Amino acid sequence: MSETPVEAARFPESPTAGLPPTSSFSSVLGRNIHILQERRRAEHRASTLQDRIAAAVTRFTGSMSFVAVHLAVVGLWIAANLGWLPGVPKFDESFVILATAASVEAIFLSTFVLISQNRAAAAAESRADLDLQISLLAEHEVTRLLTLTMAIAERLGIEDARDPQLGELQENVAPEKVLDEIEASRRQDPSGLA
Repeated sequence: MSETPVEAARFPESPTAGLPPTSSFSSVLGRNIHILQERRRAEHRASTLQDRIAAAVTRFTGSMSFVAVHLAVVGLWIAANLGWLPGVPKFDESFVILATAASVEAIFLSTFVLISQNRAAAAAESRADLDLQISLLAEHEVTRLLTLTMAIAERLGIEDARDPQLGELQENVAPEKVLDEIEASRRQDPSGLA
């Protein structure tokens, strides 16, 4: 559905302006899916070589292929050094080299996992910020709709329009006050069980 000239003039910075639907879903849902996919592609293109290497290593080490390779290598190592493979000389009878190699590998793998977790935490924080902004926008829009609906109800003489609870619902929520209240309640009960 395209915008009329009047809508375009009233809402020039509309986030939905000019974007076609990309699927059989509703145009808004299709547009959102398309934008999220494009955003992820752009973030991938903008990532550094180090980030890409860390992501690839973490992806591989978190796979069953990695487990299979390790089972094969460690199994052959143990079998060779126990003398179970004829013609293969023992090279690590006390398994000190195997233990050292496993320890060094664990250090590097844990570092790659931490790098990956840091990136995931940053992405989660960005998504949380977006969720918060959308929630605040939705709250503002609902408050405005309630105000308009109450004005219509009053004009039509509908008795429910005089409900005292509706007046409180018409007020915009101040996010900083909500955050202050949450922090105050945490200070009173640091366990978080209240």
